[in-house]
Amino acid sequence: MTDCVAALRPQARMAPESGIVEVVNFARERSDLIPLWVGEGDLPTPEFIRQAAAASLARGETFYTYQRGIPALRSALARYHLAHYGRDWGAERYFVTGSGMQAIQLAVQAVAGEGDEVVYPSPAWPNFPAAVEVMGARAVPVRLEFSQNGWSLDPERLFAAVTDRTRAIYLNSPGNPNGWVADRQTLQTILDEARRRGLWIITDEVYNRIMLDGSARAPSFYDVAEPDDLILYVNTFSKNWAMTGWRVGWLSAPPAMGQVVENLIQYSTSGVAEFMQHGALAAIEQGEAFLQSQLERSKLGLEIVTEALSATGRVRFAQPAGGFYLFFGVEGEPDCRDLALKLVSETGVGLAPGRAFGTGGEGFLRLCFARSADDLRRAGERLQDWLSR
Repeated sequence: MTDCVAALRPQARMAPESGIVEVVNFARERSDLIPLWVGEGDLPTPEFIRQAAAASLARGETFYTYQRGIPALRSALARYHLAHYGRDWGAERYFVTGSGMQAIQLAVQAVAGEGDEVVYPSPAWPNFPAAVEVMGARAVPVRLEFSQNGWSLDPERLFAAVTDRTRAIYLNSPGNPNGWVADRQTLQTILDEARRRGLWIITDEVYNRIMLDGSARAPSFYDVAEPDDLILYVNTFSKNWAMTGWRVGWLSAPPAMGQVVENLIQYSTSGVAEFMQHGALAAIEQGEAFLQSQLERSKLGLEIVTEALSATGRVRFAQPAGGFYLFFGVEGEPDCRDLALKLVSETGVGLAPGRAFGTGGEGFLRLCFARSADDLRRAGERLQDWLSR
């Protein structure tokens, strides 16, 4: 009998299992579960977004549509970036994708393949290095340094990992899982060196508007780049507007790449459903108040969980600057996988093990605080009781 798995491409066969999903599957059916392990809140998509999609469905807009995205949404994306980043670079550089994850996949497909390398700071969202390695390239982690004052990246160490096979630098800021934010000078330094070496930058700015220090947004490569720089910007509607299940994102790229990006979309999904794009259009045109309410909710959530965990005297963490995750370690508990399984089994609080996020993540847990204050207070009480034994 043929071994079908052995007959697969090695890159597909060796794609890693998700360390987060392992914990989710372990306790998914608990009746008292407080799930803080994945990157989404507990609010459904706002009604004004759902109504816009429903109206499109009612109009019968269920056919193939523009593979780069409907013109109205691409124009809205251009206006959004002008309003929030001061860049009037035109609608032709924005491409609607089937999620932020697909935007990452398209970016990787465009710049890296068999034998190439992509360098990235770690710990990091595991889907990115997996996307690189499934393509046959090698994802090269550079460890972020941790202290009670925060996580930090040394650009010299980042570029010390660059070889003659390196095609791109990947940067996620604000960072998942640790809330690290690159300042403008760091971005300028990385851009200058990438230009000098002819390297692409893939910048994941999914959490850029979710800043916890009162800033309107995080520093961005939009602040320092030119329109034709070798930069691919990844983003999504999932986080800002509670649209995780919709799977709609966008890729920003130099307009000269337009046909290439359209071709890659054609050969993967052939575009995003038109009615979903109308929901996304409503989000970006009418969703600022909802985004701000989400942000205030997250700030309160962070306050609740840090107060509860700090009271145990056993927890170490750096205050996240952006995003909606707390990445923390527990004294005397070095095995984060074992700890995540014990915690969900004995407290019903679901957390993601840090080792799922690669280099530098071992010994940490990720907690998503984009949830109701009541849920987070209950979770904090349970964790505080368990950790104080």
